[in-house]
Amino acid sequence: MRLLPRPLLAALALLSCLAPPALADTQVETATKDSLREWVAFLRLPNITKRSTAEIRANADWIEEAFQRYGYTSRQLEDGETPMVYAAWPTQSPDRKTVLFYAHMDGQAVKPEEWDQDSPFSPVLKAKADGGWTDLPIDRLLNGEADPEDRLFARSAADDKAPIVMLLAAMNALKAEGREPAINIKILLDSHEEGGPPTLKDVVKRNADLLAADAVIMLDGPMHISNRPTVVYGHRGGAGFELTVFGARTELHSGHYGNYSPNPAQLLAELLATFKDECGRVTVAGFYDGVVFDDETKAAFASVPDDEAAIKARLGIAEADCVGLSYQEAINYPSFNIAGLKAADVGANRRTIIPEYATAAIGMRTVPATPPERLIALVRTHIEAQGYHLVDGEPTEEERMKYPRLASMKGGGGGKALQTPLGAPVGKWITASLKETFNADPVRIPLMGGSVPTSGLLSLGAPIMLLPLVNADNNQHAANENMRVGNYYDGVRALHGLFLTPFETIPAD
Repeated sequence: MRLLPRPLLAALALLSCLAPPALADTQVETATKDSLREWVAFLRLPNITKRSTAEIRANADWIEEAFQRYGYTSRQLEDGETPMVYAAWPTQSPDRKTVLFYAHMDGQAVKPEEWDQDSPFSPVLKAKADGGWTDLPIDRLLNGEADPEDRLFARSAADDKAPIVMLLAAMNALKAEGREPAINIKILLDSHEEGGPPTLKDVVKRNADLLAADAVIMLDGPMHISNRPTVVYGHRGGAGFELTVFGARTELHSGHYGNYSPNPAQLLAELLATFKDECGRVTVAGFYDGVVFDDETKAAFASVPDDEAAIKARLGIAEADCVGLSYQEAINYPSFNIAGLKAADVGANRRTIIPEYATAAIGMRTVPATPPERLIALVRTHIEAQGYHLVDGEPTEEERMKYPRLASMKGGGGGKALQTPLGAPVGKWITASLKETFNADPVRIPLMGGSVPTSGLLSLGAPIMLLPLVNADNNQHAANENMRVGNYYDGVRALHGLFLTPFETIPAD
């Protein structure tokens, strides 16, 4: 049985004691309880884009029907064999600001054998017991009797089907109350966030008038580990490539040619070592240029309730790299990461040879001040400064005879980082609403370490924010993905509060 890290469990348990209880006997709670069957039914639909387009169409059909069944506008947006879905509150007023809520219906691939249940698509309710998890009757959830600390385990339980059903529940609460929202509610549900071709940009451009909005809120990513309401102002971008160093044109016997023919694995190791100093800082000239934090950003870093010792304990490391003064500051710098290495064989297949080449998979995270194309160019310059001649593909015979150090860079594309200013009206609106709903200041995170597909939404010309609603320890992308029941209830409350908070009342700095 896989155990969730104890520091995470302890933090969440503490928060459950500090946070106000869910409002009893309200339309919000009733609508939330009524939505639980929808959530479970939705999770039973497999949703792996790369595996089956039919799976995604079934998910799109389910979403379209669910929103229509409750009287909301809903339609599929053509995207080949994997449509996206648009939904909206049935009345749109020119006197209200319009907010587009984004989430995604597709999920990460699964290895069923790694899950502690029969199937990742057969949701199981579990409770903590003896340091692990024990199964509970699903009726405990469906009847609204689950404890807030119980978890529902299934693929996409948290990432990202829960927020979709939360939206539906929050709208149903408004409907039951007989109230109109203070904003125009639009919803876009992506079918390609986790896999498949990145088609969001094309879908948005084809439906620009339909999706027009004053702000975009992405319901994705985890909340802060404290489980306090969380607002995220942006995310890092990414760029990746494969770096290959070439040796002789073929593998060589290490006895006959050791000490004579250069070993590309050794050369690659030496080259990679030049990219960072002993403290973990990237040594590529200009890599951090332009990264400056103003006083407001530094204050935001300091306000995030991180426990640095607990983070290190959870990771099992004695010391962090010295990039930034804290975890939050560190993820606001660009990074250079060796994600994989390949040369010859190891283990039972090991042979006494000198490999013909060695390859490293490199991933870089970018920030707004360091676009991917600039970092890629700086890396190329750095490699050349180490005495390497860069080739496209395999080196020619002429190149082999002319250059003692040969390498190639394959790939290099990536998405840009995005950050909405900390003083933006949309951020003030979200934080004010969350504070009113939960009677506590939300955690404000300037930049999330991971990436989300904001590039596909930029053509709308609206500021983009992230509003995470799921527990930090949800095991997203991994086996035993789960969603804390208390987070589900609180997520509906958060969205209901946003729906009722006029956007216009929040002034700009």
